Amino acid sequence: MTNTAVLIHGAFCGGWCFADMMPVLQQRGWECHAPDLPYHVPGPAQPADPRLAEQSVADYTRDMAAFVKQFPEPPVIFGHSMGGLIAQKLAAQGLAKAIVLLTPAAPWGVLPSTTREMALAKGLMQASPFWNKALNPSFEVAKGDSLASLPPDAQRRVFEMFSPESGKALFELFFWMFDAERATTVETHKVQCPVLVVAGADDLVISPETCRAVSGLYANSTFREEQGRGHFLVMEDGAAELAGRCADWIDASVK
Repeated sequence: MTNTAVLIHGAFCGGWCFADMMPVLQQRGWECHAPDLPYHVPGPAQPADPRLAEQSVADYTRDMAAFVKQFPEPPVIFGHSMGGLIAQKLAAQGLAKAIVLLTPAAPWGVLPSTTREMALAKGLMQASPFWNKALNPSFEVAKGDSLASLPPDAQRRVFEMFSPESGKALFELFFWMFDAERATTVETHKVQCPVLVVAGADDLVISPETCRAVSGLYANSTFREEQGRGHFLVMEDGAAELAGRCADWIDASVK
């Protein structure tokens, strides 16, 4: 049976963000797929699809569940940031052979661990009513948090591939305590597959403390903290080596 890996991106991004990691996995014998979440069109200057504003984390999860169900057996699912939360929700449905969570967003009930994380939520709240519209990415914001660990030229290059994002999904991620639908809930006891959680020691968006809390939700979990890495560790220098370490973990953990 072919070894299949599905890589799910985070907010404001697309499958393109795994371009540095997939060749390593492919060389290790993995068939890789990095689908875009619905209505994520690369280019921050592109007008948002009107349907994007209606997208919930639950909608994204249903779309990715349909994608992974096309394979004859559950794939290994990688998830970065918001994609890490989606990966957790898919694993709870029994749709993953293993999950690799790269600086993952935390599920419902996990509080922010640092004042920096709280400040990000506060900044989003102060910007304007956002929960019923699509939000355009801001380079000034991105270079100070999600892209902070990249050199300036790479910050601009990566940002030029960013997409608008659903304000509804961001509300569910940052303000889950006010979401009556509990869209970010994960039935953690149903996650029976191996789990690898990778934190960036210098991540300004999702702290190592929060990543460690996510890891602690699962019985069969391994936590690793990558020194010198930030939130966008999937495209930082050393992303290929990170992919190799993830592949080593899969080889050792997945039977």
